Amino acid sequence: MSSAWCFYIHGWISNIYLRIIKHMKLPKSIFSSKMANILQLVVLFLIMLASAKALRPASSSSIIGLKKGKYWNAIRARNGASLPPDFELRTYSQTLDHFNYGPESYTTFEQRYAINFKYWGGASTSSPIFLYTGDESSLDGDLFAGFLVDHARRFKALLIFVEHRYYGKSNPFGSREAAFNNSSTLQYFSSAQALADYAELLRYLKKKLSAENSPVIAMGGSYGGMLAAWFRLKYPHMVIGALASSAPILYFDNITPQNGYCSVVTKDFKETSESCYQTIKSSWAEIDNIAAKQNGLAKLSQMFNSCSRLNKTDELKEALEGLYFGCAQYDNPKSIPVSRICHAIDGEPNGTSVLKRIISGINAIVGNSTCNDFSETEEEDAHSGWDWQECTEMVMPIGCSAKNSMFEASPFDIKNFSLSCKKIFNVNPRPHWITTEYGGHNIKKVLKRFGSNIIFSNGLRDPYSSGGVLQNISDSIVALTTPKGLSFLYCFLIYINNLNLFLYYYYFILFRVSLLGYIGSK
Repeated sequence: MSSAWCFYIHGWISNIYLRIIKHMKLPKSIFSSKMANILQLVVLFLIMLASAKALRPASSSSIIGLKKGKYWNAIRARNGASLPPDFELRTYSQTLDHFNYGPESYTTFEQRYAINFKYWGGASTSSPIFLYTGDESSLDGDLFAGFLVDHARRFKALLIFVEHRYYGKSNPFGSREAAFNNSSTLQYFSSAQALADYAELLRYLKKKLSAENSPVIAMGGSYGGMLAAWFRLKYPHMVIGALASSAPILYFDNITPQNGYCSVVTKDFKETSESCYQTIKSSWAEIDNIAAKQNGLAKLSQMFNSCSRLNKTDELKEALEGLYFGCAQYDNPKSIPVSRICHAIDGEPNGTSVLKRIISGINAIVGNSTCNDFSETEEEDAHSGWDWQECTEMVMPIGCSAKNSMFEASPFDIKNFSLSCKKIFNVNPRPHWITTEYGGHNIKKVLKRFGSNIIFSNGLRDPYSSGGVLQNISDSIVALTTPKGLSFLYCFLIYINNLNLFLYYYYFILFRVSLLGYIGSK
């Protein structure tokens, strides 16, 4: 994001602040620089999440269903491994097991975190701490500077990014190989342990920096967004609020219909081009028709320029599904993969066959490579941290329905899913554990009773929005959505057309996230 655009946003938000003051008929004392900073801080946090989501989209792989690979990753935008200016990489000797008291529980491992002190006002000023809850990727991929750092100066904020255990270089037992050795070494790999990691590290840092009075806001996107929301619910004494972007906390235990993800992907393609949608929808039968003929798989292998001969049509179909899933999930304005793939499919001359159009779509995304590798081995799956999480607690029953999507019917089958997990990791999934640990059923009724200070944000073109919180739960647990945006587009706020609705949201964000009350009590 350019500095000119950041300057424009800053001025625009300042103007919005004045309009809120006027609209709400608030006392003149609210015009203090500290109060102004607080409101702008909260608004800017939402935009910061935009930067995070744009640079680090979340993975959506599944051993059965949403399979990732070359064609999934082709449309993903990733940061490089270079450390942004003014960030320091550090390690903390983290407790292996926060919930038991056996000898091994007290073992420690080195957990990475990045910290930026440059603009922090210091503990004596109660300047805020922005805590990024690390997700299912390396810290190197999560770190971003730009907009967030540009505005840390104004808010005198301390920035902390924490790497999730078992990802990146934060591996127990000394190495990734040792950590992923078997289910015994992986048993400490869970969301609850990760949240406890953040709590222990945060307590350590606040004490070390004499920053006990500095308010903390947790922020994250996708799985990291779920962690941010859960962190606020489980550790309300540690963080006073959370911003959860694209956090599908309701995609568990059949709260959300299985077909939710696939339905949104389908809607994204159909709204882009009806003919593109129809071509993709009819392609599955065309693949089966050719495969059923003599030497059909060999012909498909040649048509799709496969690096090795296809052994079954599922190899090709799963790769194509992964491509379409990825295009929809990461359909950001810069790369517009859905539009690119549909433009290529629709751009073929009249009379072009369905599968030749599909091949043009593939090439539009991955380029004209020497050959296309549609295979993915079990060994690769077995070493995926996210696959372990899915096979234990993060059981998101994502399936497709032929009736309501452009995909073939592929319902989520917990029995087959469990067999695969048993084969790969020698564990059985616990599909009800997330809702037992964090809740989810009757969420509006439950969180209305005890929850507070959480902002859930979703762009409705994001497939995961189908499992997100899309309606306000209370005055201080609010949902921000953008019908035509991904999880980060809404953050630019210009998509919110109703000023009264805008003022309503930010009135409660201002007065219910507890920042004013927190600082006012000092």
